[in-house]
Amino acid sequence: MLNIVIFGPPGSGKGTHSVKLAEKKQLYHLSTGDIFRSQIVNKTILGLEAKQYMDKGALVPDDLVIKVLLSTLENQKDAKGFIFDGFPRTIIQAQKLDDELNKKGIPLKLVISLKVNDEEIIKRLVKRGIDSGRTDDNEAVIKQRIDVYNKQTAPLLDYYTRQNKLLCIDGFGEIEDIFANICKIIDENIK
Repeated sequence: MLNIVIFGPPGSGKGTHSVKLAEKKQLYHLSTGDIFRSQIVNKTILGLEAKQYMDKGALVPDDLVIKVLLSTLENQKDAKGFIFDGFPRTIIQAQKLDDELNKKGIPLKLVISLKVNDEEIIKRLVKRGIDSGRTDDNEAVIKQRIDVYNKQTAPLLDYYTRQNKLLCIDGFGEIEDIFANICKIIDENIK
């Protein structure tokens, strides 16, 4: 089973490349952001709770995210593998994910980090907010999300480096070129 984390700051292209990679490698794309946005649209209790955090640019609490993730994993028993998009976002989430996957005998194989500078992130997300109407894609919230990423999520770079699972890719450029680099690095590191 091939389990991969696509990692990077907001607006780095995680979602775009995760969807493409899931299709190419026939993996289940697991996006906690998409799951929570669906819950918000459907006005579930979980969605309304998550929305309070997301609207401020804050991370949804670990226990809430992990509960949703484990439920999704259990419902996809026939998957050939998973692409985790936007998860984990904290060391606690990473440790819990490792524990659960190791218990099942299906550990993470790779963590791919997309590197993009703050200026490009703001430009991309403001445009996405205009195009999609996402309320959390305004400049003030984007800057808060970048700050949260740098404080709470960026430490995962060291966590996965110590496990020899982290591979970094420049996330700036044409989507097809970045995707080709992602596929190449996976093929070179997964035999």
